[in-house]
Amino acid sequence: MKTSSRLFCAGALGLSMLSGSVMAAVSAEEAAKLGTTLTPMGAEKAGNADGSIGPWEPLSRTAGSVDGKGFLADPYGSEKPLFTITAQNVEQYKAKLSPGQLAMFKSYPDTYRLPVYKTHRGATVPDEVFAAIKQNATKAKLVEGGNGLQDFQTAIPFPLPKSGLEVIWNHITRYRGGSVTRLVAQVTPQQNGSYSAVSFQDQFVFRDRLKDYDPANPGNVLFYFKQKVTAPARLAGTVLLVHETLDQVKDPRKAWIYNAGQRRVRQAPQVSYDGPGTAADGLRTSDNLDMFNGAPDRYDWKLEGKKELYIASNAFKLDSPSLKYDQIVKAGHINQDLTRYELRRVWHVVATLKPGQRHIYAKRDFYIDEDTWQAAVIDQYDGRNQLWRVSEAHAQPYYNVQVPWYTLEAIYDLQSKRYLALGMKNEEKRAYDFGFSANKSDFQPAALRQDGVR
Repeated sequence: MKTSSRLFCAGALGLSMLSGSVMAAVSAEEAAKLGTTLTPMGAEKAGNADGSIGPWEPLSRTAGSVDGKGFLADPYGSEKPLFTITAQNVEQYKAKLSPGQLAMFKSYPDTYRLPVYKTHRGATVPDEVFAAIKQNATKAKLVEGGNGLQDFQTAIPFPLPKSGLEVIWNHITRYRGGSVTRLVAQVTPQQNGSYSAVSFQDQFVFRDRLKDYDPANPGNVLFYFKQKVTAPARLAGTVLLVHETLDQVKDPRKAWIYNAGQRRVRQAPQVSYDGPGTAADGLRTSDNLDMFNGAPDRYDWKLEGKKELYIASNAFKLDSPSLKYDQIVKAGHINQDLTRYELRRVWHVVATLKPGQRHIYAKRDFYIDEDTWQAAVIDQYDGRNQLWRVSEAHAQPYYNVQVPWYTLEAIYDLQSKRYLALGMKNEEKRAYDFGFSANKSDFQPAALRQDGVR
């Protein structure tokens, strides 16, 4: 890691223990680094000393073609791996792998591998989002206790974070296009690789992208999320609605479920923390969706600093519409031959369950990509402090709309030898549809019954 990175981390670490209190915004002088030595989102603009991590070079909207279903061409498709990490040579790379990644090599020594490619830091967001982030740097702050935000707009409240909790809020509020509708599949294979897919139709919109949004009266909802199960038939018609709040002390998350069999809408307080994920066969919690979501109040958050890590990046190949789900879903883990890993700088944050609080994960190690504020790897430990589950996100920049997000999220259960993969859209009729229009009334409990019609 280069010297400037070490100095930057040292300043952050000095304040990392203040994560539970109200944090002051940074000075205008410090914010001036955004867009100069730092990217407009707060990453180090330069590469590392030996050149194995290159400089930030954002992709243009025309970096590749877009097919009729909205899938993107791979701008790096002609590249070959620089090398492949296997169980036989993993020892020489272990300093740049998480404990969870190392555990995967031990669990699946014959099949688990990381094809490592040249690093391309191409993710970017629209200029108006960069402008909002720069304003947040000098204005946004945590509420008392850290379970909410004040004076925040659009995305990324803390591009120059001073605590682990600020880094986590950057992940929670990161830019995902403002609004999106998507058709995705989730699988929970047995140990032999056999599976039945569950299909979802999701709608996700931040408050300021609603057609009837009133900036003079923004309210306390950060975003709205609606998820309808469309297959298999026994689950089809079930609809989940979530109102995610900004200040969760003032007003915690609200959730409702429409059960198609009962034709009834009911509140769903279990859709939070370690409540079971939808149709997940017990392999993910509610707050495992999007790698991590929801209130951070049950944990103490410690910022360990930055480090270099091999993470799944530029996953265009894995997103190809020419692939079938059977080509991706394999016994033990997804088909690693379809993956792409790159060396990146990540923020390392350790979450430890607070005394008196309850969650099935007693500790979580987060590794968050500096360029996008997206969680890339999360190692999750049980109450005995044993490594239990490894979450891994295969990220790609949707360059045509300037949105960094995921292609696929996987959660590997090291104890049951099973896993969950969510977000595949290869066989769906279209890719993500960003920028759809909706009103606040579309995300009210009264609308669920109509949405749940099979």
